Amino acid sequence: MSTQDITVIVAYGSTKHSITVTSQEDGMCPTVKDLSDCLNQITGIPPASQKLIFKGKSLKDMEQTLSSFGIKNGCKLMMIGKRNSPEEEAELRKLKDIEKTVEQTAKKLEKVDGELTGLKNGFLAKDLQADALGKLDHRVKVASEQFMKILEQIDALTIPENFNDCRQKKKGLVKMVQDFLAQCDKMEACISDHLTKIQSKNLALAD
Repeated sequence: MSTQDITVIVAYGSTKHSITVTSQEDGMCPTVKDLSDCLNQITGIPPASQKLIFKGKSLKDMEQTLSSFGIKNGCKLMMIGKRNSPEEEAELRKLKDIEKTVEQTAKKLEKVDGELTGLKNGFLAKDLQADALGKLDHRVKVASEQFMKILEQIDALTIPENFNDCRQKKKGLVKMVQDFLAQCDKMEACISDHLTKIQSKNLALAD
């Protein structure tokens, strides 16, 4: 247990849980989100359905550290909340699977971005740059197509009005994918711009 860990007692209904909360970021104090994630694993209650109370005060800001609320080792908190129905859990699982696909595609895009930065910084011989840019452009287009397919997949999911967690998750996923699509557009424009510069230099040299 690191010095940053905090062990608290959380009362939920008639059950009391002793929980040691570790920050997901090294050397940082645990946040309300860290505690909420622990409670999700133990009780099965999703963070969006949890209401955490300490000394009569509701802990709403997920990014706040527990210590900023005066919570330290041995403190007692209370949680109110209910589990999702099995039907909503099944929908949430579908959305989580889609999220994994988004993350995998985003990693590929990140790799292209790194290679593009290296190329712009002159880490590749000038006569090889045009060919490399063409390949990077193709990879960005593939990622863009994958993101479009994922958007269609999300759009095809029909989620009932009362499935609040699912609706929130779906909304977040759509925003995430749209942001990545915008990133793809920027990268394509950047590649195109760089290619134009190389071609105009080559023409100038040919003259």
